[in-house]
Amino acid sequence: MTTNRSRQKPQQPLGSIAFVGAGPGDPGLLTVRACDLLATADVVVHDSGIPAAVLRRAGGCPRVVPAGPAADGRPLPPAARAQLAIDAAAQGLRVVRLCEGDPGLFGGLAEEASACAAAAVPFEVVPGVSVVTAVPTYAGLPLSGGRDGEVRVVDAARAGVDWARHCDPHVTLVLLGALGVLGDVAAALVAAGRPASTPVAITRAGTTTAQTTLTSTLGDVAADARASRFTGPALTVVGDAVAQRPTLSWFETKPLFGWRVLVPRTKEQAAALSDRLGAHGAVPVEVPTISVEPPRTPQQMDRAVQGLVSGRYLWVAFTSVNAVRAVRERLEEYGLDARAFAGVKIAAVGEQTAAALRTFGVKPDLTPQGEQSSAGLLEEWPVYDPVFDPIDRVFLPRADIATETLSAGLLDLGWEVDDVTAYRTVRAAPPPAETREAIKGGGFDAVVFTSSSTVRNLVGIAGKPHASTVIACIGPATAKTAEEHGLRVEVLAPEPSAVALVDALAEYGAAQRLLALEHGETVWRPSLRRHGSRRRAR
Repeated sequence: MTTNRSRQKPQQPLGSIAFVGAGPGDPGLLTVRACDLLATADVVVHDSGIPAAVLRRAGGCPRVVPAGPAADGRPLPPAARAQLAIDAAAQGLRVVRLCEGDPGLFGGLAEEASACAAAAVPFEVVPGVSVVTAVPTYAGLPLSGGRDGEVRVVDAARAGVDWARHCDPHVTLVLLGALGVLGDVAAALVAAGRPASTPVAITRAGTTTAQTTLTSTLGDVAADARASRFTGPALTVVGDAVAQRPTLSWFETKPLFGWRVLVPRTKEQAAALSDRLGAHGAVPVEVPTISVEPPRTPQQMDRAVQGLVSGRYLWVAFTSVNAVRAVRERLEEYGLDARAFAGVKIAAVGEQTAAALRTFGVKPDLTPQGEQSSAGLLEEWPVYDPVFDPIDRVFLPRADIATETLSAGLLDLGWEVDDVTAYRTVRAAPPPAETREAIKGGGFDAVVFTSSSTVRNLVGIAGKPHASTVIACIGPATAKTAEEHGLRVEVLAPEPSAVALVDALAEYGAAQRLLALEHGETVWRPSLRRHGSRRRAR
């Protein structure tokens, strides 16, 4: 006998919600647990103030939903924000409720978590690095140390604060929301007994490359903030800790801090270069100048793949990440994987190409130890020996516009070469009008060129960079192309690698900063000085 119970559909398993602290703004300050949850989330429900750089860590998530604002422009109440996450969890999904800063310190965590508990939805809370500690640290302001052993956090925007309770000169104050009432707060603290000479620091956009810190005193801070047109949100520190900023400021003194650097490469190729720029304090802006497309006819690649699995080749030479990607995609179309390279020796032109191969599960047998180029690869390539080399043929997958250097060199060494067009490179579409205007109008501090084609294509789709923009090139050939297009090259990498290129630009930026300081200037970004004379690094 069949009962009604047995005919009922099985109930959908309930999902879960993780309240995750996004930290103060720097995506590098996300906790390991936060990164793990973002990487596996089905839905991310985020506060409206989460920086784009942090949201990019959820790039693989199929649904990224803002928790507000409401239709009338006001912030959603905690119950409404919680309901967005609860509805998703009710569908059996893994939900990350991404909260600004540390959810346990500010915001509506208690109300949202209580709503989850009432709905019987399992949840967890992942703390985030708090703005209270992170922003002063990035601004070079040690909150405890010296004679100031006590730290108090005060919501200055809250009405009815008794400032007389905070007049002890040995207490460091961290003020939230003080910028809009700065004059009143400073006057109240002075009236309560704090000396007018007490140091004050205001930091906005803390822990990001847009961070700016204004230092003053209680007596002058309101006027200084108005004169500097300082706007919030910002965090204010009051106390002797501010006096240590000239010695301990480490973030805003990075050699390329705040520089907008144009990276004319595809997003896949630009990742390592952009990360290196970010480590030096720069803001990389990636503008693709080429688009990679399959070859017009696939027959060459089809024959090469068949030859690879049938033992036609002794070597495969990869000269770019794009070549690795093209061969990998074609192998996968045939249902093959890295095992197709069994018994074949693999050469990679440089470390980035080698890294792409390792990601595919292939370990290169040859990567040049010196110059990472076709010429460098040829210098270390063995001469064909009919006694010890059972096969004399090399598979060379490359771009349609690649030079013949490697192919000709291998022939000179006695090898037969199947020179195969694995992909085509075509000029990318022009960037948005705003980006083009920034390029031509001096809105970028520097541009890093990694090949002659990036020079030609950038000028072709967006125009010449402004004369104030620092031109950095990866090698002499690229520099020559830049000069042929009327650009003055000021930075040349000592060796042809992305790391060396960025580090050379950072060295140049540090030298320019020192020159500016020697001349009493506080601004050393080229884009802010484009109407003045350009000083060359000594």
